[in-house]
This record gives sequence, C-alpha cells and structure tokens, in this order.
Amino acid sequence: MLLLFETPGGFALFKVLDEGKLSKVEVIILLNSLSVCCLAFEKSEDNRDLGKEFSSPDSARKVVKLKAFSKFENTAEALEAATKIIESSTSKGLRKFLRANCDGETLGVADSKLGNAIKDKLKIECVHNNSVMELMRGVRSQLTELISGLATQDLAPMSLGLSHSLSRYKLKFSPDKVDTMIIQAIGLLDDLDKELNTYAMRVREWYGWHFPELAKIIQDNIIYAKVVKLMGCRDNAAKLDFSENLPEEVEAELKEAAMISMGSDVSDVDLMNIKELCDQVLSLAEYRAQLYDYLKSRMNTIAPNLTALVGELVGARLIAHGGSLLNLAKQPGSTIQILGAEKALFRALKTKHATPKYGLLYHASLVGQAPPKMKGKISRSLAAKSALAIRYDALGDSQDDSMGLENRLKLEARLRNLEGKELGRSAGSAKGKPKIEAYDKDRKKGAGGLITPAKTYNPSSDAVLGQTPDSTTRKFEVESLVTEEPAKEAPASGEEKKEKKKKKRTEEETTVPGDRNGTAEQDGDGETKKEKKKKKKHQAENDGVQNTAENAEEGGKKKKKRKHSEAEQDEESEMPSKKKEKRKKKKNED
Repeated sequence: MLLLFETPGGFALFKVLDEGKLSKVEVIILLNSLSVCCLAFEKSEDNRDLGKEFSSPDSARKVVKLKAFSKFENTAEALEAATKIIESSTSKGLRKFLRANCDGETLGVADSKLGNAIKDKLKIECVHNNSVMELMRGVRSQLTELISGLATQDLAPMSLGLSHSLSRYKLKFSPDKVDTMIIQAIGLLDDLDKELNTYAMRVREWYGWHFPELAKIIQDNIIYAKVVKLMGCRDNAAKLDFSENLPEEVEAELKEAAMISMGSDVSDVDLMNIKELCDQVLSLAEYRAQLYDYLKSRMNTIAPNLTALVGELVGARLIAHGGSLLNLAKQPGSTIQILGAEKALFRALKTKHATPKYGLLYHASLVGQAPPKMKGKISRSLAAKSALAIRYDALGDSQDDSMGLENRLKLEARLRNLEGKELGRSAGSAKGKPKIEAYDKDRKKGAGGLITPAKTYNPSSDAVLGQTPDSTTRKFEVESLVTEEPAKEAPASGEEKKEKKKKKRTEEETTVPGDRNGTAEQDGDGETKKEKKKKKKHQAENDGVQNTAENAEEGGKKKKKRKHSEAEQDEESEMPSKKKEKRKKKKNED
C-alpha cells in the first residue's frame, strides 16, 4: 500500500511497511466508536496505538518509507497543484507522478473525492478511511525526518508563500482589481476641479483690469486662458489670428472690444506673471483630462457593470464613499440609494420629516432624464440594479459589462413606461388608458360610414308642451301682482319707472314662446299681447291716481300742522294776558 502526501515543496509517495498495524488501528477506532470500553488488549508491540509509532524518527521509519518525491519548480506550479487538490481534481504533474510510481498497488489519499478522480482517470484503486488519516497525522509529525533534504527552515517559508498565494486565489485577487487606485483618482480629480476653478477666476480678475470686456465675450475658462496667453496686451488683438480657439463671430467681437476697451494699462512684468498663471491653468487642465481617461479605464476594468449603469464618475464616487468595492457589495440597495445624503437622512429622522430619495445617484444620467415626480422611483430602481451590478463586479469571474447594459435597457424601458403613464393622466383619462367608445351596431368596423341612412331632424320635437294662452295669462297676472305690491309700498320716481318698464319688456320678450305650434298658438299670443298693453295702461293710470291722492293727503296734513301750530301760538300769547287780568282783579278786591 502506498500513501500520497502533499507538501509545500512537492508530492511525496510513502510505502507502508506494516499494513497489519493499520487494520488493528481500524479495529480499535471502531470499538471506540461503539463505546466498548470494557475490552482488554494485550500489551504488546503489535496492538499499540499508531501514534506511538511516530514518536521518534527511528520508529517512524519502521512504519513508512519514502518511495518517490516530485518537487515543484516554482510557486505558480505549487499554487496550481494545491488549487486542483482543493477542488478534488488532479493536476498534470500529479498524473505523471502517479503513473510512474503506482503500478498495481492501492493508494491511500486524504480526500475521498480526490481518490474517486484518480480512480476514474488513472485506474488506480484508492483508499480513504480512519487508519489512513491516522497514518497521515503521523507522517506530518515526522515529515522533515522522513524526507531527506527537506529542512524545517526551508519548509516554513515554502508553506507561508503557498498559503498566501492560495488565499489570494480564493479571494480572486488580481492586481487589476485594486480599487484603491480608483478612490485616490476620484479624490484627486475633485481637488483638481476646485484648483482649476480657483486659478481660472484669478486669471479673469487679474486680466480684467486690463481688458474687462473679454470676460463677457469668452465664457469657457480654458479658452480664456489660451486667448490671454496668446494675446498679452489688448493692443495686439488686431494683429493676431484666433481662429484656432475662437469662431469668426467671437473673434470679430473680441477685436472690436479691444479697440474701445475701457481697461487700464498693464506693465510687461504684470503681463508676464499673468501668462505664467495661464500656463498653470492649461497644464492643470491637461493633467485633469489625462486623469479622467485613467479613471475611465480603471472603472471599466474593475467595475464594468456599475460603469454601464451610472457612469464612471458616479461609480467611482460610490466606491470611494463605501471604502472599497467589496464593502460596497455588502450594502443593500436602500443604502446605495441614499449614499452621500447621510446628513439629510439623520436630520429627517430627527425632525420626523420625509427621508431623502437619492444621494450620489442623483448625478446619474438615468435620474437626470426622469421628470421631477419620477426621480424617486427611478433612483430606487437604479439603486437595486446597481447593488446587483456591484456584487457581480466584486465577486464574479467574468469581466464583461453585459449585465449592466441589460439592466440599463430595462431601466430605460421603465422610465418610458412611467412617462407614458404620466402623459396619459395629464391627457384626461383616469389611469392613462384610452377611453372606450360606445358600441354602435349601425357603424361599420373599418370605415366611418353608417350602414343605415342618417336620421332626419324633426323640428316638431322641439315644441314646448303644456303652455296654452290661459296659462300664459295666469303667469302674467301673477307677475303683475308681485310687481304691484312693492310699487304700493314705495312710490318710485320717473326714471326708476322707465327702467322697470324696460326690464319688463325684455323679460316678456324672453318668456314669450316662439312660433312653433302653428296659427292657433299665434292667435293666442296676439291676444295675450293686447291684454298686456291694456294692463300696463291701467297700472300707469292707477299709479298716477295713487300719486295724486298721496300728494293731496300730504298737503292736507301739512296745512293741519300749520293751523295747529298757529293755534298753540295764540293760546300761548293769550295766557300772559289772562294772568295779568286776574292779578288786576285781585288787587282791586284788596
């Protein structure tokens, strides 16, 4: 029986010298598993525990003996062999080694799946049981003594290097997957943007003393710096050609403004310093473009699916905010949705207001395309798809962006669907669905014509029923009574009467029915009109009589009041004369 043992330096094949001890070990282990503790074994060298056989190198050499050893040429070969054994498969070097040294013998292995793979491919009978595992344990304890030329100080660095390589492989480690470069690049890109804006504004303010009109003519900061560097003093504008940086219309406007500029003169030293600042702005802009290209390439390598969904800048900011791509993969979609809006979230929770709907995802193109009412829904869907894309990029094997492109198409379709529903609601229907027309049996399916002829219009159907001349006279009598009562209560002036008459005429014209029911109704209408005129005359006469009577009564009352007042005055004048006469009588009597 042979024993296959894997070491960091290579594969070792040991020959078992005494197979009887292995069978005794199997019996002892079986009895211990059945909890048979009352059995007694003779104390002899044959039935001792197998662990004691490997207590010393000499005793170990009596149990096993090294038959062959296959050394690994480099770390890559050792890593390949180790990964194949972990995956329960055989490498190319192991197959060659076993074919050369295993001829008709059984092979003890540490993994039953590996033994099945060797048996299927090499037709070698393999054994995996408890006795083999005990034998492996003993060989490991005396490995450096059983394999000549393999010292402990050599074995330790080999095992350490192989373990590191194996752990990197398990984590799918690759130099191209380092997201630290992305975090540093996006941070530097933001800093460069701030510095560029600061320097560009300084150029505008500094050169604005000499040529203030140029700031309104050229809006772009980079083109402004190029023009200032090329032009220098504004007097040189008429002689220079700006066609490389400016269109013809802007160039003509610049030259005209330079001729009539109200700026102050600047010395040559000042212009030299301004040009040096322009050089700094242009160099920073060039380095910023290079850094953006580098960031774009790294994002397409490390997170292609996330880049396809949200873009390079937003994806890089998400990774930088999360700390790493692996940390971001552990976050749910709800966290990714509000990543970057932590202050607003905790402020909303503290004040019990609505929580934010989006954070860094607000700058994604899909959220920017959505209408304001739909931004929350699209950001939630985009966060869910981004979470899947991040996990696929961090833990998946493939390096393509097919998943991200597929999810982007789904999100664009959902956005169009939401916009269609919104348009349907604004068009008038309740749920964005077209109105269902009523079924008409006479209408053809294809054309808009009718099978049966169109119905003719019958004017007699418009007649007003239940309205005879008697009813009209009753109505006018009631109206006249109603109008007479307020006239009796308060007499109106001449102008008010005229206005009332006009109103009555208009009401009568509107209330009088049309000529629809023939000559009989026309005769009745004529009679009612005559009666109305007679009643109006009587009303006018009655009103005049009432007014004269009331005026006469008021005049009589005024006359009575005058007579009464005159009588009172006479009585008052008579009273003192009577008193005087009474006093005279009393004096005479005395």
